[in-house]
Amino acid sequence: MKVLMLGLSLVAFNCLAEELSVGFGTHKPPYVFERENKGLEFDIVVAAARAAGFTVKPYYSPMERLHRSFLLGEIDAMTTTNPQGGIAPYYSKPYIHYQNVAMSLAARGYTIERISDLRRHSVRAFQRARFLLGDDFRQMAESNPRYHEEAQQVARNRLLYSGRVDVVIGDRRILHYFNREVYAQVDVGQPVVEYLLFPATPYHLGLHDESVRDRFDQGLAEIRASGEYAEIERRYAIY
Repeated sequence: MKVLMLGLSLVAFNCLAEELSVGFGTHKPPYVFERENKGLEFDIVVAAARAAGFTVKPYYSPMERLHRSFLLGEIDAMTTTNPQGGIAPYYSKPYIHYQNVAMSLAARGYTIERISDLRRHSVRAFQRARFLLGDDFRQMAESNPRYHEEAQQVARNRLLYSGRVDVVIGDRRILHYFNREVYAQVDVGQPVVEYLLFPATPYHLGLHDESVRDRFDQGLAEIRASGEYAEIERRYAIY
């Protein structure tokens, strides 16, 4: 009888849970494994939303298109953004940090000590990087005619290891992960240099509704306190 009652309670909870359409960037492991509906970032957002009484309906898109969808009201929330992006009326508390770096082939022998030094080079970054990585980076991007942003993050690895671009910008775990997807196309065994130009970047959920923001923040606090957040991190520690 207790088992039956528990089962009925779970069914009732699922029926009562509100659906929240959340935009995620396209395939960027280990944070988002798009085809598997999982990843470090994906799991954290889903867990916090579930603790707040929501079920997440994921929507995947390149970041620029994701921003348009959010502005058009096609989705309730979007991930991997922050107040510097200036896109949402409400932002959650930070739920994850990315460690972005600049990376070049060691054979190039570049000296890059500050963000402004990137003006001398061809640079490929992820979409919206010019808005998310601070004022100095935005000024560099706007003044560098050889700066471009890629919709598909894996493209940066191909461009870097083929020698077609001087420097790539991205989270170090994403950059290293994508080597396993391009090793048959380019020589990923070439030594690289990582330039630590950026502090860790906090990312928030951008939302249209203040009350939903508050509930998500509460759910995030709950999974941190319960240890679920730490357990999700452990699942992806290999990356």
